[in-house]
Amino acid sequence: MKTITTIAALRAALAGHRRAGKSIGLVPTMGYLHVGHMELVRRARSENDVVVASIFVNPLQFGPSEDLAKYPRDLARDEKMLEEGGVDFLFAPSVADMYPRPMETVVDLPKLGSELEGAVRPGHFAGVATVVSKLFNIVQPDRAYFGEKDFQQLQIIRRMVEDLAQPVTVVGVPTVREEDGLACSSRNVYLTSEERRAAAIVPKALDEAERLIASGESDPGAVEKGVTEFLSSEPLARPEVVALRDPGTLEPIGKIGDKPVLLLLFVRFGTTKLLDNRVIAPKSARYAKVA
Repeated sequence: MKTITTIAALRAALAGHRRAGKSIGLVPTMGYLHVGHMELVRRARSENDVVVASIFVNPLQFGPSEDLAKYPRDLARDEKMLEEGGVDFLFAPSVADMYPRPMETVVDLPKLGSELEGAVRPGHFAGVATVVSKLFNIVQPDRAYFGEKDFQQLQIIRRMVEDLAQPVTVVGVPTVREEDGLACSSRNVYLTSEERRAAAIVPKALDEAERLIASGESDPGAVEKGVTEFLSSEPLARPEVVALRDPGTLEPIGKIGDKPVLLLLFVRFGTTKLLDNRVIAPKSARYAKVA
């Protein structure tokens, strides 16, 4: 694996592979990798001739009250994991290389980006869409890999690619979980041992939603209320968002019918907010996959 830190050097390194007709897969990350990231790498490795992983803690997606400086970083550890995963190129640029001047151009999806997590983190998804679009322009991948845990982010990137006719296939990869069901996340390192034990209620809340829907509950508000009460039974859990939405559009639904529904959870433990979701097929109450 070769680590590259500038846009120009990465373009030069990929040019020969592109001329040779080799397929390129991109795994964009902010580093401090875990097994969920490595599943993205595994998928990319199995489906492409050349794999590029990026590590860039993007300041554009951090709000004024969010501590960019405290985001966990360990490049040496990440490099070892990526090399073992079969990555060909690690792109680890500096902020100065990615944003040599303050950005005047912003990629924003004002409707999708202001819903749910975007409602409590204004500007966050504009920062995500802008940096991902820039990475697509730099790497020019055939495929790019994102985890389904960040479901809203995944749908925003899919819509961005569609709207801008970007020549990349966005691949959603199922959430990787720890032994107790908690979704793997870089945020998990912020949890105290007591908060970590309490956080096991988050995946159980997804099961509770599935149970309510399987029992015949068709009112989204009733399911949201039941899941909120379930989460609130854990004293350390503070549910911020419990929302049933359409999996494709993220819009609210009037009634649970025959179509799959998406449950999105944002639950805070101390200063750490955990995200999780599940797409539920009402009739079978089994997991449904969204393409």
